[in-house]
Amino acid sequence: MTEPLTVSAAITSWGGGPAPADTRRVVVMMHGYGSNEADLASLAPALPRGLAWASLRAPLTLAPGSYSWFPLTVPGNPQPEPVLAATEAISAWIDENIPVGVGVVSLGFSQGGLMASQLLRAVPRRVEATVILGGFVLASPLPGDDALADDRPPVFDGRGASDTVIAADAVARAHDWLPGHSTLTERIYPGLGHGIDATELADVVAFLEALPNP
Repeated sequence: MTEPLTVSAAITSWGGGPAPADTRRVVVMMHGYGSNEADLASLAPALPRGLAWASLRAPLTLAPGSYSWFPLTVPGNPQPEPVLAATEAISAWIDENIPVGVGVVSLGFSQGGLMASQLLRAVPRRVEATVILGGFVLASPLPGDDALADDRPPVFDGRGASDTVIAADAVARAHDWLPGHSTLTERIYPGLGHGIDATELADVVAFLEALPNP
């Protein structure tokens, strides 16, 4: 029997272990392919003051300091099974470390952007908002999709106009799927490739600040 994937490491604003009981909202951050938990943790100083955060390490090791959430297969159209296994690992980490009732915002870049959307689709009652940066959505329907179509949670979808890393059909899929399953804030950044710049980060901060109090 294959062992389930686990999130083996994370950097958190509260220093490790479960989040304090008085935490109101946590941004759960998921890095891109080949990166690690320190990558998106570098964005933390720009986040709204007092907002708790956790930056997770993906479960698959590519090389020392280099990790992925699932294997790369067809660009922008991964097999559902390994994506679902990674989603379960993230959800399990949240269950173990973030008390029920604390708001969760999933945030991810590139491959982590897909995982951010996956977490929203897998546990829509747990995730109150999502930030997708240079990412996409899985083609396969998921059980939480109907609830999202009804509730339309806030989603920020930002990408560079010059991003050639994410396949065009994956970008089109997100463009088609997100408006019917979220209250969407979509931003395209001229001149930006596959990355995050100061303008996009400022827009993400504004999106987070505009969320209703949990």
